[in-house]
Amino acid sequence: MPHCLISTFRPPLHCTFHITNDSGLSTLRPKPFPKDSNSLILPTGATRVLPDFKIMAKKKAIEGVSDQMNAIASQNLDHAPARRRVRLAFTQVQEQLDHVLFKMPPTGIRTEEWFEMNSKGQEIFCKSWLPRPGVRIKAAVCFVHGYGDTCTFFFEGIAKRIAAAGYGVYAIDHPGFGLSEGLHGYVPNFNDMVDNVIEQYTKIKGRPEVRGMPRFLLGQSMGGAVALKVHLKEQREWDGVILVAPMCKIAEEMKPPEPLQKVLIFLSRLMPKAKLVPQKDLAELALRDPHKRKLADYNVISYSDQTRLKTAVELLNATNELESQVEKVSSPLLILHGAADKVTDPNISKFLYEKAASKDKTLKLYDGSYHCILEGESDERIFEVLDDITAWLDSHCTVR
Repeated sequence: MPHCLISTFRPPLHCTFHITNDSGLSTLRPKPFPKDSNSLILPTGATRVLPDFKIMAKKKAIEGVSDQMNAIASQNLDHAPARRRVRLAFTQVQEQLDHVLFKMPPTGIRTEEWFEMNSKGQEIFCKSWLPRPGVRIKAAVCFVHGYGDTCTFFFEGIAKRIAAAGYGVYAIDHPGFGLSEGLHGYVPNFNDMVDNVIEQYTKIKGRPEVRGMPRFLLGQSMGGAVALKVHLKEQREWDGVILVAPMCKIAEEMKPPEPLQKVLIFLSRLMPKAKLVPQKDLAELALRDPHKRKLADYNVISYSDQTRLKTAVELLNATNELESQVEKVSSPLLILHGAADKVTDPNISKFLYEKAASKDKTLKLYDGSYHCILEGESDERIFEVLDDITAWLDSHCTVR
C-alpha cells in the first residue's frame, strides 16, 4: 500500500513539493523511449530503455536502486504515459522485493493486462489473475483499490494468493490513478469513479471464464467506499462484498478544521486541480512493520503529493453520503479492520456492521494491527487476513 493511501490529508514524506503546473522544474534527457506507451511487458532478455522524464520534487531517495532509477521515480507523473513508463522501469525491481507478497509467489498463476476505453473516452487499465490451468474457477473477485493506489504493486501478491485458492481475480486502476488515463490524483466526481467501476466490471463479469459464476467485490480503504456505493447502485449484481479497512467515514481527527473545510470547498470551485489541501503524516501508523513501511517507497506510481482540492471535497462528500446510507447495505458482508487503525477508524466499521441491513455479515478486528493489514503487518498476520478472505469466499460460493 502506498504512502498516499495512508490518509486523505497526509503530506508526502521527506519531500519538498511546489505548487506546479504540468511543466517540470527541470528536464533530463536520457535515451529516447518507444512511443508505444501501452507496452507494459518486455520480452525476456530485452533491453530496458529509459524514458524522457521531468523532475517534479525532491523526493526521498529509494534505497537499493541507482541514481538513474531514482531520477526516473522522480519524474512528473501527472499523465498516464509517464506512469506507464515508470512502472515498466520498476517492474523487475518490485518483483524482487523482500516482502512476503513478492517472495515465493504461487506457481502457474495466469495473468493478463489490457486497456478498456470507458464511456468518457479514458483508457482504463485492467488486469486478471487466474488459477493455474486445470483448476476450476469458483467465482470472480473484483478488486477496488484505495486513494492514490494502483493494482500493480502490493495487490499483485494478494491477487496471486487469492487466485491460487481457485478464484478469478480482476482489478482496474481508477481514472487518474495507476496506469489509467486521467490527471494523477484528481477525482472530479466520486460517483463517476463508482460508475466506471460498474462499467468495467460489467464487462469483466461477462468474460467466458467467469460468466454466470458468483461474483464478489473486494474494496480496500477508499475502495471500500466505492465498493459500497457500487453495491447500493446494483444490489442484485453481487454475491457479497469484502471490505478491508473501509473508508466509510473520515474520522473527525483526520479532517481539516471546519472553517478550513469551508475555505477548501470554495477554492475547489475556483481551482479544482490545485494541490493545496493540508495533510497529516501517518505513515508509521499505517504500516506497522518498519521494514515493510520502507518497501512502500517502491510503489513509484502511487499518488503521494498533496491532495487536490476537488478530490478532497469529493471524498468528504462521498463519505458523508455513505454514512446516511449504511442501513441500505443488504449484501453478504465481510468487514476486516485493524483494531489499532488510526487512519480509518475501526469504530466506523463497527457502525457499518451494526447498521447494515445485511442478514449475513461478519466483522473481524485484528488486535494491534494498523491500517494496512494486508501489506504492513507481520507475515503471519498477512496470511491470517488472506486466509480469512478465502475461507469466507469458499463459504459463499454456491453455483448460480
